[in-house]
Amino acid sequence: MSKKAKVAALSIFSNTLLVLSKAVVGIITGSISVISESVHSGIDLIASVIAYYSVKISSDPCDEKHPYGHGKSESISGLIEAVLIFSAGLIIIIQSIEKIASGSHIEKIEFGIYIMLFSTFMNLIVSKMLFKVAKEEDSLALEADAQHLMTDVYTTLGVFGGLVLIKIFNLPLLDPIIAILIAVFIIRVSIQLTIKAIDPLMDRHLPDAEIEKIKQIICSEPEVKAYHKLRTRKSGPQRHIDFHILVKKSLHIDKAHALTERLEENIKLKLSNSEVVIHVEPSDHHEE
Repeated sequence: MSKKAKVAALSIFSNTLLVLSKAVVGIITGSISVISESVHSGIDLIASVIAYYSVKISSDPCDEKHPYGHGKSESISGLIEAVLIFSAGLIIIIQSIEKIASGSHIEKIEFGIYIMLFSTFMNLIVSKMLFKVAKEEDSLALEADAQHLMTDVYTTLGVFGGLVLIKIFNLPLLDPIIAILIAVFIIRVSIQLTIKAIDPLMDRHLPDAEIEKIKQIICSEPEVKAYHKLRTRKSGPQRHIDFHILVKKSLHIDKAHALTERLEENIKLKLSNSEVVIHVEPSDHHEE
């Protein structure tokens, strides 16, 4: 099992444990904010399963039907997770409004306080591991899963603080209000993640800083008289780069081939996981 798959499996385990714990405590206490957190963790669990399978698929090598590989499965996973996060936010808002209308009453609030504290620490540890591997492997699916868990860290801290205030000041109305604030935060994260997932699916070009590195490498070769049609995109962790270079007509084919190999190697050294395609054209303006 790959490193990406292992950390994704860990996320599934932790989310399963938290869903069950929060659901039981939410039912015991009657706290809408705890129940909302159970829903949030349930969405996280679904997202973790999706992330697990997407990183396994994205690691599959190219085949006849997928010559560019399976990297975009991670972007699809990220988009699905964003939709799930958004749905969780809406569910929490609806439940909270109903609770405000019907009146809020919480029992055995200490259970809710303890489970929120436990959830915060568990999600913090797992999310840090996910972020670390996501950065190392350039995995959007794992990054989305890590973002999921980090929203849980912030929201569970909010619920924890709210439950403490409710216990001290006996203000049960704070419970659904805190849940609504949590939902707004969750929806904001979902919108950010949606934008990040859509860009690779629409073949958006690489970041400007990376494109500038490519241009510098091309221009560093004196045999390249000019270049054009530079195109870049990303599929999962894989970068796809292609461009045309103009060289003197008199440049021997062996030297032209060596030039393209040198350019490819230098680009791959600067930008990992890159597939580079270079088209060589004669330059009529630089004949000997």
